[in-house]
Amino acid sequence: MTSLTVRRMTLADCDRVSAIRVRGWQHAYRGLMPQAYLDGLSATADAERRRAGFARRAAGVVDLVAERDGTVLGWAACGPYRGGGAAAGDAELYAIYVDPAHLGTGIGRALLGASLERCAACPRVLLWVLRDNAPARRFYERAGFRPDGAQELFEVGGVRVPEVRYVRTPTG
Repeated sequence: MTSLTVRRMTLADCDRVSAIRVRGWQHAYRGLMPQAYLDGLSATADAERRRAGFARRAAGVVDLVAERDGTVLGWAACGPYRGGGAAAGDAELYAIYVDPAHLGTGIGRALLGASLERCAACPRVLLWVLRDNAPARRFYERAGFRPDGAQELFEVGGVRVPEVRYVRTPTG
């Protein structure tokens, strides 16, 4: 087995990234979101949206993939913070998803590390995580993120799901 490589995502990665994202949602959010919504997610539709928006990504947004032996196994996206309640120049970790068959193998840590490197000049890095997603919260807490008290409701499939915001300085 070769070592893991983290690199910038290309247009050719869209199908695989979408498959990872959809399987990631279906795995991580089972019991936290309506099952009918999760069952209805389509990697094909997600890939079409991803390809259509790829060239129009906002300035500063970085999409990364982690691959081993030529197979993309994870994806992360980060960039400028998109919401209120943050200082100028703050960054946001938008997403990290790892193929569920490869959870616990260091791919998520590698993607998080590479994302934080790209945000090193920012005063803080923020992210939103489902309040009841205990494994994700533990992952981020082990990496030095802490909840900052901000909460919001995220609507999915007609159900309001609570999210909490986490914050970290780039150096931890």
